[in-house]
Amino acid sequence: MKKTNAMRILDGLNIPYETAEYEDDGEHELAKGAALMMAQKLGVAPETVFKTIVMRTETKEICVFCQCATDEINLKKARQAVGCKEINPVRPEELLALTGYIRGGCTPIGMKKKFRTFIDEQIILHEKVCISGGQRGVQIKIAPDDLIKATDATVLDLCL
Repeated sequence: MKKTNAMRILDGLNIPYETAEYEDDGEHELAKGAALMMAQKLGVAPETVFKTIVMRTETKEICVFCQCATDEINLKKARQAVGCKEINPVRPEELLALTGYIRGGCTPIGMKKKFRTFIDEQIILHEKVCISGGQRGVQIKIAPDDLIKATDATVLDLCL
């Protein structure tokens, strides 16, 4: 497997991780069960798969949220975390220009710029979690504390 930018960053930080590849069917809409299908393909519990959501505030600040892929983000909690009045997901077609990643391959590690990052507190319930490896069909399995360290994230309750 070719190393992604996220993997090179973890290597540079001496953070251990594992990688897993899966057949990417191009279906990345959570409403259609993407997280459950990915968990099945990887042979992991669905609650250990964490998704990356990139959002924009009314002041145009970009913020990154990482949470269990089976849950929905609570926009009120996201606004409180950031300290803004409005926050909305960026459009999928904007992801590449903003982050360097595409939908289905967006990871909180190694975006084009350093954005404030928030991770849902449920992450600490798991020994390892799966996040996108930086391209479709690749996941990184990582210890929660190591992900928090690598992203300099704030951990708090984000779910409905």
